[in-house]
Amino acid sequence: MQILVRKLLHRISTKQTIGLRAYSTKKFIDVGQPTPASHPQLMKEGEITPGIGAEEYISRRKRLLEFLPENSVAILAAAPVKMMTDVVPYTYRQDADYLYITGCEQPGGLAVLSHECGLCMFMPETSPHDVNWKGPVAGVEAALETFKADKAYPMRKIHEILPDMIGRSSKLFHNKEAAAQTLTDLKAFQKADYYGKVKNLSKLTDVLRWVKSPAELKLMRESASIACQALLHTMMYSKTCPYEGMLAAKFEYECKMRCSQRMAFNPVVGGGPNATVIHYSRNDQKIEDGDLVLMDVGCELHGYVSDLTRTWAPCGSFSSVQEELYDLILQTNKECLKLCKPGANLLDIHHYSVRMLRKGLKEIGIVNRNGTDPYNELNPTSIGHYLGMDVHDSSTVSYERTLEPGVVITIEPGLYIPSSFDGPERFRGIGIRIEDEVLITETGYEVLTGSMPKEIKHIESLLNNFSHGLGMESCSNVKAATN
Repeated sequence: MQILVRKLLHRISTKQTIGLRAYSTKKFIDVGQPTPASHPQLMKEGEITPGIGAEEYISRRKRLLEFLPENSVAILAAAPVKMMTDVVPYTYRQDADYLYITGCEQPGGLAVLSHECGLCMFMPETSPHDVNWKGPVAGVEAALETFKADKAYPMRKIHEILPDMIGRSSKLFHNKEAAAQTLTDLKAFQKADYYGKVKNLSKLTDVLRWVKSPAELKLMRESASIACQALLHTMMYSKTCPYEGMLAAKFEYECKMRCSQRMAFNPVVGGGPNATVIHYSRNDQKIEDGDLVLMDVGCELHGYVSDLTRTWAPCGSFSSVQEELYDLILQTNKECLKLCKPGANLLDIHHYSVRMLRKGLKEIGIVNRNGTDPYNELNPTSIGHYLGMDVHDSSTVSYERTLEPGVVITIEPGLYIPSSFDGPERFRGIGIRIEDEVLITETGYEVLTGSMPKEIKHIESLLNNFSHGLGMESCSNVKAATN
């Protein structure tokens, strides 16, 4: 077992998530986001965003046009900037649909796609003051040269051009959640909305984004690999630093040291009873000796996210009760993975997991003597969801839709037994989830998070043989500060 873990650690320490290329000293135009000229160590010639070439973006636009009814228009707004205070913005993240079609990672833009004009982009205009405070941003020239738009105009032209395009269309598809006031204030848009011509663009883009291309899958594999490496280091760190906040910080640090841009979501680090709160986010407690910790985490790499969960005992040993529950979740995880293949669907896999967990709850004595079924109280979640540019990707695609090669899902059985549970006391306050990221292939499935240990014997060996001294100094500082 120790040899296996050493090999795993060696792979992690030597793996290069993104290959380095020679640095270029040539002058380049800064368009407000990485380009092959400005970031040759990150991007290849012909790529609009890291890993995704211009040909793929153009192909996406053509496919969306095929979905658009005749004489209709798709309008995509960039995500708005959200402010923490009057002058301090939150970290910006682009709307997934806008990014998927344009490749533009910056705020302030509007894109129009139609059979008549192709891709037309309206770009923000900046002043010297804006550039001094926020840096350069992409304008009309970048829309044409970098993002390969067919037409481009400054945003001030929107009142002259867009109303006529809307007026001539029979239907208008729009990413409503990123609605830009510049668009919604137009009388032509308001009229179209009043007459029921405005439709939800996600109904079309979710289907396009559901099956990933080879380039997208490469980024998703890399994102999953980064998350696994980061969580493995965090797991080893937990024995000497059993604090929720420190484990959240450790995971984020390890991800960003491997070139991830951000977390896919706020890390869930639930120690003891906190693990029974499915989307626990406070991360402010010490994990008591003998308690489990549940970490649901993920990171984002160039627009593509990962999502995995592991549950373990930072002290290095599961109790018999914890092991009994954990084994039920682990076996459910493994059996559900076997069902992941073309022709299956998430809803059927979910129903199978429910039957398996209900049977297990009865066998280990959690079902009340009066025969009531507590399952929905102990697990109100689905077995999984689609994954891609968003954590719950392609959310309008039904879980009854037949899975196809190139679709990525999660498999995440769990049990969350609150301290107030009317059942055997020994199980109260225990939350366990084991989540894997799964790619549907031509012949079955590939577990993208398969490098992350989930067998109890592997986890205990990792904690007891490879975590000595990690984080000891920082934890000592915490203990001193709290005494």
